[in-house]
Amino acid sequence: MGDLITTLMVCHFIASVGAAEIRNLKTSTIFLMLQSLLLALIIAAFAGRSQNYSLYWWVALTVITKVIIIPWLLWVHIKKTQVMEIKPLVSFVVSFIVLAIFLVAFYQMIHTYAGFVAPTAAAAVEPARSALALSFTIFVLGLYVLVIHRDAVKIIIGLHLIENGVHLALVTLVPQLPVTTVLGIVSNVVVAAVMLLFLTDNIYKTFGSSDTMKLSSLKG
Repeated sequence: MGDLITTLMVCHFIASVGAAEIRNLKTSTIFLMLQSLLLALIIAAFAGRSQNYSLYWWVALTVITKVIIIPWLLWVHIKKTQVMEIKPLVSFVVSFIVLAIFLVAFYQMIHTYAGFVAPTAAAAVEPARSALALSFTIFVLGLYVLVIHRDAVKIIIGLHLIENGVHLALVTLVPQLPVTTVLGIVSNVVVAAVMLLFLTDNIYKTFGSSDTMKLSSLKG
């Protein structure tokens, strides 16, 4: 089971980078959907490993909201606007090199000092130790997307990467979360996605573009 979780986490990381870096928004959305599906499979693997079957509710809610609803909402929006992302602040090559170096180094740092980040017995053993390091790495990747990218759709994808990183940390550290709490978390995510897409639609109607930098022209 440990090898399966490790394999799923490696695929989860690759899908996360794809969602963040691919410039075609439809393809980026497919990678986000794949990333969320892999998150659901990781949670299911933790459920089987710990025999905590309440986690399967978490899996079901993740599939419904993150694998189906949110990617579908993004796909519908992209069909109405543009397929290619607004050019980000950093070129693809530079961004890929920076991420490859920084994310690997960051993952190793969190993995090495996992006891400092989360001083619990559960976080000190594998595969929880690697899952915790990966969750923080995905969280930082989402923050990077928010800072570097200008396209409103990519901003939404970055927020969901952050949120998926939080989910992975929660299922690693607090797998006994009540179903009602998990339901509240994922419901908030769907509501936030709807509101952000509504805002993005209005940005596109006003400026003819999804470039968030143009919002600064509203000053004054």
